[in-house]
Amino acid sequence: MRKILIVGAGQSGLQLALGLQSQGYEVTLMSNRTADEIRSGRIMSTQCMFHTALQHERDLGINFWESQAPRIEGLGVSVAAPDSTRPIDWVGTLDGYAQSVDQRVKMAGWMETFAQRGGQLVIHGAAVSDLDFFSRTYDLVMVSAGKGELVSMFGRDASRSPYDAPQRALAVAYVHGMGPRPEHPDYDAVRCNLVPGVGELFVMPTLTTTGRADILFWEGIPGGPLDAFQGIKDPAEHLSLTLELMERFTPWEYARATKVELTDGSGTLAGRYAPTVRNPIGRLPGGGLVLGVADVVVANDPITGQGSNSASKCAAAYLSSITEHGDRPFDEAWMQSTFDRYWDTAQHVTKWTNAMLGVPPEHVLNLIGAAGGLQPVADRFANGFNNPADFENFFYDPALTDAYLTEVSSASGASGSSVPE
Repeated sequence: MRKILIVGAGQSGLQLALGLQSQGYEVTLMSNRTADEIRSGRIMSTQCMFHTALQHERDLGINFWESQAPRIEGLGVSVAAPDSTRPIDWVGTLDGYAQSVDQRVKMAGWMETFAQRGGQLVIHGAAVSDLDFFSRTYDLVMVSAGKGELVSMFGRDASRSPYDAPQRALAVAYVHGMGPRPEHPDYDAVRCNLVPGVGELFVMPTLTTTGRADILFWEGIPGGPLDAFQGIKDPAEHLSLTLELMERFTPWEYARATKVELTDGSGTLAGRYAPTVRNPIGRLPGGGLVLGVADVVVANDPITGQGSNSASKCAAAYLSSITEHGDRPFDEAWMQSTFDRYWDTAQHVTKWTNAMLGVPPEHVLNLIGAAGGLQPVADRFANGFNNPADFENFFYDPALTDAYLTEVSSASGASGSSVPE
């Protein structure tokens, strides 16, 4: 059977490795950390996976934590006014529930499963020179490690990358002790709190190494009041600042966070990066080619919560391309067509995410406002997180937005409830 090397043990690399392994491929997986080091290390992301991405895991039988992770039934949007009230506040119901599993839990568990099933696991940080050698001994080499030297092999695609600098400063804290939203205490939802001109606060339930928890995630406009986490090394100080900013800008979320504590000493994260689409094929000094995977080649800002979803969809698309290709060579044309297959999905994520990073135009504000009184609008917006391609039909074009709102208003008599049943 054909030999495949995957460098990087995140959502896409491990999902792809386990999928190929189940199809009988001889797979080697390289990781710069052991499973135990991942499990006891720092949090890595703010993952919330929606139905389609979760289904890819179910299809492979690797949804090991589905019964333990909170079932996220909805997605809510609140918009803050200058006086810290909420003129807009609604929640849309998801057609299929979402879930978040701390990547320390998932990646460590998947890595152990891969090894137990006979996969070759190599704990070693890979350099370009390593790949130069490996490209001659494997039928296909894929890079799914989205940071470091290896990413430099994949050139930036300027035509698909409108931003050349970070558009948000990111700050994450995993906490225990978060209370429910009082308006629907038994209903788990991702909460998107928009603070115009300042940034966004996302709150989402998750499963972490110590059980059920919540993620507090600030996205701050650079140079603004939320851009305050650089240089903070102490986790307690990070949490204190997170709460201070919540009290100032989103007091309704702060009200249920007064008793929180960090899940563990590694439960905070801060940073920033420029959203970038890269060319999918890396050229090695010796002439070999490697294929970039997921956020190596399409790295979006996490404002739309698509990172782990996109990684799962990329792994699923690549798995299909590999298995359908049979014994033919994995040449440059195949690599490009394989990426293009993924880009059919990813382009919608990139377009939507980049739009959300900008100042929303009037018709988008009207859409978000209308969702408070028109439940079908709230539901459709919420389900766009699972299928971002649908935003093409009602989000970007003012005429399409107006026509959609007119249609829904007529059908509902301009009535609707924003409270889930």
